[in-house]
Amino acid sequence: MAPRSLFAALIAISLILVTAACMVPITPGYRILKESREVHFVPGQPPELQVRLEYTFENSGTTDLTFADVTFPDEKAYGRRDLRVQVDGRDVAPARLPEEYQPGEPNALRIPFDPVWLRKQKRELSIEYTFRSPQDFGARITIGKNNFHLGSRGWAALPRPPRHLLAPYPRRPARTSYTIRVPSDFLVLARGNRTGRKSVGAEIVYRFELRKDTLSPFVVAGRYVASSPERKGTSAIFWTFDPLRQDPAPAIKRITDAWNVLQADFGPLDKNIREPHVVEATGLRGHIAGGPGPAALAFPGGALVDPAALTLGVDSDDFLERVTHALAHNWFGDEVFFSPDAALGMGEGLPEYATVVIEEAQHGESGRRERVQDYLREYDEGLKQANEKPLGVTMMSDPPGLRRIALAKAALFFVALEDACGEVPLRNGLKRMVSLLRGQETSYDALRSALDESSGKDLAPLFRTWLNEKGIPADFRARYEGQGSDTPK
Repeated sequence: MAPRSLFAALIAISLILVTAACMVPITPGYRILKESREVHFVPGQPPELQVRLEYTFENSGTTDLTFADVTFPDEKAYGRRDLRVQVDGRDVAPARLPEEYQPGEPNALRIPFDPVWLRKQKRELSIEYTFRSPQDFGARITIGKNNFHLGSRGWAALPRPPRHLLAPYPRRPARTSYTIRVPSDFLVLARGNRTGRKSVGAEIVYRFELRKDTLSPFVVAGRYVASSPERKGTSAIFWTFDPLRQDPAPAIKRITDAWNVLQADFGPLDKNIREPHVVEATGLRGHIAGGPGPAALAFPGGALVDPAALTLGVDSDDFLERVTHALAHNWFGDEVFFSPDAALGMGEGLPEYATVVIEEAQHGESGRRERVQDYLREYDEGLKQANEKPLGVTMMSDPPGLRRIALAKAALFFVALEDACGEVPLRNGLKRMVSLLRGQETSYDALRSALDESSGKDLAPLFRTWLNEKGIPADFRARYEGQGSDTPK
């Protein structure tokens, strides 16, 4: 199949499978009639998050079922404990999967049905667990004494389809409700339509609703001070533990301008995300290539920053570049996410490329050129510390030195794609990929197909050179390290 046809074919196959799931069943399967989630922040030493999920299922497939497999949050990364599962109001003991499935699904457990779950019969499933002292503070979860956040993936237990080749994943119902219970002086930001709030003692319970086509929920909450002088409907907002010491107005303008560039070039986000939030959080890990140090990580609709990042100065170039990179993950990481082999090259390379796009929008071609030269210098400095691996096989699990090289090269790879495709075709291709694969995993193959189609060019040779070979192509270096500017646009 021609590469430019592959992208359209992948979308068509996805639509066929979704449509088939709504017709006469041809495989074992079940559907979710009702779903609700609850997150409760409990202060303490240490603080914890109590999570409760409730489902109403209907066996809509071709056979009776004796169990359902469910993927749970990772025990160590999330600090998950105190698991309790009930079926139709009775406690049941989840079991590990058979040994042959465990390597690929280490966090899945099997929930038994006794009696057997008959066709067209409903079952009620309740799942409770607690997050406490997670080992991996970052984009997935943070918990502090005065704040917490949950990313859009991984924290909620997810039912899996029966083990049949064509069995569809059970989809969310038309509406999903979820509640967030926090101390009354917490600010709360979450995905979905807010449908209400009520006071319960010293706490407030916020109610939200998700539609079927809404991406998975996230939550950011804490005892924050909001900073947004001359508040406008779409301007950036700082949430910090203490009032900012310096005037945030210049930083707010630059962050808002960057956000607007991202939306213009890569498409609008969820309609309920109207402005970017920059939120202080403790315990974050540093940048992917830099290890420990000031950190800025993405959450849908904004960026988490640690106190060390704020000490850089909110209007400093270093701080704003970290925030901009994090904001770009709203498109490349939340709207779409990446297969393991592309998690670094695309998952980090695209946000880095987005900083080039913003630099050009703010400072013209000279700004773009300077940023490309910065990445070339970073690549060369990285080579002094480590031996390069081809970009296409460098993984997030590789040592920091290899990741540093790959991160710089990944940004340059997308600049090379822009040079080959043209600015408008490249960004239109990326926008289309994000729109059509929204909420799904994507890969280098899907990227190439989307760009082949938007540019009308065969980009296979360029992909092979940049992903499979070491080094920076000589013609690219000559274009950006020489005098003058002959960059094709």
